Amino acid sequence: MHLSKNLDENINLLKETFPLNKSFDLITRDLYLGETKAFFLAINGFIKADLLQRLFSDLQNPLYTKDLHIDDLETYMNAKIGYAQVSLCNDPDKIIKDVLSGPSVLFIDGFDYALLIDARTYPARGIEEPDTEKVTRGAKDGFVETLLFNTNLIRRRIRNPKLTFSMKTIGSDSKTDVAIAYIDGIIDEELLEKLNKKLDSLDVTSLTMGSRSLEELLVKKRLFNPLPSFHVTERPDVACSYLLEGHMVIIVDNSPGVLILPCTIFEFTQSPEDYYKSTASGNYVRFIRFVSSILSLLLLPLFLLLATYADILPKELHVLTTQEIAPFKLFIYVLFIEFGLDLFNYSSSHAASGFSNSLGIIGGLIISDIAIELKWASLEVIFYGAATLLLTLSLSSIEFGEAIRIYRIFLVFLTGFFKIYGFVAGLILIIISVITTPVFGGKSYFWPLYPFNWKALKTLLFRYPTPKAQPSKIWKEK
Repeated sequence: MHLSKNLDENINLLKETFPLNKSFDLITRDLYLGETKAFFLAINGFIKADLLQRLFSDLQNPLYTKDLHIDDLETYMNAKIGYAQVSLCNDPDKIIKDVLSGPSVLFIDGFDYALLIDARTYPARGIEEPDTEKVTRGAKDGFVETLLFNTNLIRRRIRNPKLTFSMKTIGSDSKTDVAIAYIDGIIDEELLEKLNKKLDSLDVTSLTMGSRSLEELLVKKRLFNPLPSFHVTERPDVACSYLLEGHMVIIVDNSPGVLILPCTIFEFTQSPEDYYKSTASGNYVRFIRFVSSILSLLLLPLFLLLATYADILPKELHVLTTQEIAPFKLFIYVLFIEFGLDLFNYSSSHAASGFSNSLGIIGGLIISDIAIELKWASLEVIFYGAATLLLTLSLSSIEFGEAIRIYRIFLVFLTGFFKIYGFVAGLILIIISVITTPVFGGKSYFWPLYPFNWKALKTLLFRYPTPKAQPSKIWKEK
């Protein structure tokens, strides 16, 4: 289907498609370019009104437009329209999609082509540091909800002519713009082809929750696989570092978080903070993060297990608890603290800024004291619960920390009901769950540990000085 050369027929097509007389934000104008009739359509708020006003003022100025009749539309566009982002189009579906995305359209009588004028602008918040990925030093900018801004933040850091942004449209209703960023020449071409085929085959109405919805569409996970299959970041410097290592970055319009793939479990133990510190400090912080990820999983279940068998343990291990509490009662205490601290963490993170600090500190102290007085918890349980919360918050990835929490609660339940047998069985099931975590493209979740690649693994385990930490061809072996 193509446009008609009759302007009235094209206007009727627009009236059938758009609620022109009902929706206040649809701007239409009947124009005359010399003696030639024209019709303009745009969405209010998506266009640079001052730029279009100057453009149409010139087109309708008899001193500027000497020709009263337009004979060749392409010649007219090239000679009379000085704005750079103007193109011809005769596909109604593409015109409708573009208008809904921001560009405006100008129909001219006698031509079966329309002029698409990309003078769009979007409402957007300022570029600022992400709250969940703060660093003490380094860049303070972060991705926002506007796709073009996000591509500019990447292009500003990587001035490689091979840097490519491939555009897709997902969702029959939302028609969400999705960009795949990669550097041609170092990207895994096979994985890129798989991603393109997967995106083209998605049959959905919309990406309701932006990049999060796209995650679940690209990799279908089962309930027993809580670990993230994508590394999500809102920091341009982090995204650029992965691009230079041969990864792909998926940018979803209206989402500040970008997806990095392929993903491995070792990526969740790193943080940009490691590289904004000295080499020694960065290695120390990374070591703390490795230990924290293990302790955040095992500390509370181990305390519950060892306190249950306190009467048969050596005296050296009695430091874990100073009170003799019945095993089932201790289990209830641990559950109360586990869910109570999660509730505090959730409430303080979603409370207004004026209340979050007082809620987290003062509220925690008061409720902990009352819980001990009412014998809903013991001092030791509160201590180990608070230590577990600190260990979880030290992890650089929120999604990874939440997965560890799910594993920990599962392990606490099995330990509470089945003691040592439940603890061992829980650890085995958790290991199976981690091993079977799906990754896009069938890649290994444990690369470069499996398949083993020591050159790549040591750069993940240790923070190397900048001259030795430059991306190399070893990352293409994923």
